[in-house]
Amino acid sequence: MTKPSLSDLLHAAVTAVGGMERPGQVAMAEAVAEAFSDGSHLLVQAGTGTGKSLGYLVPALAHGEPVVVATATLALQRQLVERDLPRTVEALHPLLRRRPEFAMLKGRSNYLCLHRLHEGMPQDEEDGLFDQFEAALPTSRLGQDLLRLRDWSQETETGDRDDLSPGVSDRAWSQVAVASRECLGATRCAYGQECFAELARERAKLSEVVVTNHALLAIDALENAPVLPKHEVLIVDEAHELVSRVTGVATGELTPGQVNRAVRRAAKLVDEKTADQLQTAAEGFERLMELALPGRLETIPEDLQYALMALRDAARAVVSRLGATRDRSVQDEDAVRKQALAAVENVHGVAERVTDLSEFDVVWYERHDRFGASLRVAPMSVSGLLRERLFSDRSVVLTSATLKLGGDFNGVGASLGLAAEGVAGSQAAESEESPVWKGVDVGSPFAYRRQGILYVAKHLSRPAREGGREDMLDELAELIQSAGGRTLGLFSSMRGAQSAAEELRARIPEFPILLQGEETLGELIKNFAADAKTCLFGTLSLWQGVDVPGPGCQLVVMDKIPFPRPDDPLMSARQKAVESGGGNGFMAVAATHAALLMAQGAGRLVRAMGDRGVVAVLDPRLATARYGSFLRASMPDFWYTTDRNQVRRSLAAIDEAAKKEGL
Repeated sequence: MTKPSLSDLLHAAVTAVGGMERPGQVAMAEAVAEAFSDGSHLLVQAGTGTGKSLGYLVPALAHGEPVVVATATLALQRQLVERDLPRTVEALHPLLRRRPEFAMLKGRSNYLCLHRLHEGMPQDEEDGLFDQFEAALPTSRLGQDLLRLRDWSQETETGDRDDLSPGVSDRAWSQVAVASRECLGATRCAYGQECFAELARERAKLSEVVVTNHALLAIDALENAPVLPKHEVLIVDEAHELVSRVTGVATGELTPGQVNRAVRRAAKLVDEKTADQLQTAAEGFERLMELALPGRLETIPEDLQYALMALRDAARAVVSRLGATRDRSVQDEDAVRKQALAAVENVHGVAERVTDLSEFDVVWYERHDRFGASLRVAPMSVSGLLRERLFSDRSVVLTSATLKLGGDFNGVGASLGLAAEGVAGSQAAESEESPVWKGVDVGSPFAYRRQGILYVAKHLSRPAREGGREDMLDELAELIQSAGGRTLGLFSSMRGAQSAAEELRARIPEFPILLQGEETLGELIKNFAADAKTCLFGTLSLWQGVDVPGPGCQLVVMDKIPFPRPDDPLMSARQKAVESGGGNGFMAVAATHAALLMAQGAGRLVRAMGDRGVVAVLDPRLATARYGSFLRASMPDFWYTTDRNQVRRSLAAIDEAAKKEGL
């Protein structure tokens, strides 16, 4: 039987979803198939509207061997599993003569735990387990959520939290779910045969395409505990988020509350002397944390070193005793012991990591108004980890609408542990440390220079670290009035967004302003899209998470270049490390961080072929500073101007055209 061509498969898939083949999508599919074939690595920049998902799903389904697809966001995971994959599998079935299986796999805490549901959850203060359903008042929000979860457990086939609609609070879910460290394991659990998490793993093992998230991919790669099925091909979508997600997984944290919880859980399971040792160490750590001031610890102060060594040694003793003693008087002892062990092992691991302080780790204090002080430790860089663990023994395709920063892939490539493009290939034969890769930009179907304007308000004052910017607020108000509303305001801090919303609600009340945090993100976006006059202000998640095609969003405003805060311990440490190696720390870290966010933020404007509008950056440095050209080169190729009168006329014309169409 003749094997169907990639172009025939892509055509069938695009037709099935009611789309149109685009040159960029074809180029992407061909590049992805080639990487699969020769086992190489590929970075693909595919602009909004390319049809990126089909550009990799069609080669993945045609491959015939297991493929893992990892995304950063739940929204894209659901889109792939609930819409794109079912349609594509059906479309390709007649050509492939088979119907490839696919599955979604998440971390264990995303699935309902039947043991915890039926047997109860460990209680910190008492022996054994307690029945959370009896403890919660049935008329309370928590009680109602728990009763609904118990009913849902009888009908759900997946136990996946995201299949429960409407959802429940984090507090309620935590009482019926466990983290992987707390799990008894299928062989030791009375509910192992019915376990939703284990069933999801089994489905994944039998599937050709497994959709997961960056965090689970990071755990699989970093913790030497395989959670993903065996595969030789990995596709990472939303790849611009990967370094951040991997850093999050590799970050350790200690708080007094966390340590005290570990003490309470272990106290009833070990002898009094061992429990007292951990209690004393916890009290010493708590006293110290009361005085902790936010900021990086380049060396560990002597008093903190002693406190952590005491915690480390006491936690080690508890772990040893937990493994050696049994107490049959404790109800469901295995579950109680497992949860205590997980809590104490975490305390031991972080305390030991900080006391041993590697030159490759960064340690700092954080202080939160509500939760108090915490001690955190994170890797200076995850590039070495990714180079060693991600790119070995499989072909990796990384894709996003924003991978080229400043005009090339090298900035993102370096953060992933890849040598500069063109260097890797020549070095690969001599060293396993330089994976062979290439970058491909398949462009976008949008005519950015005709559809959008990049306006830089060159006349404004430079942003200051603190204090308001009256001229910026004046400019923002005038732009919103010219646009007739229709404005997405992207701010570099929540304080800035709140201040602007408060001021402009008073100045221009005819234009309703929605503010992130006042409603769920989904509700805010829905209300923003529904009313042309409405504006939406917010911070980080809006820079990347808003998709409003059409006239509802015709002006995207950035209050200033989103450099990381100068006192951000991890970013400043990374910047210093680059400088100590002879590099340009500002460009490698701060400017690259800002470029990525600005590329994502500017991408909110043009989401469909008929979209028109303006991206306005209210920070003159984008026009005047030397790094401005690097940042502009990272954004879509809009027509560029600093003429404030021109941009107001353009916005008014776009608004008028939308009104004539009744939009």
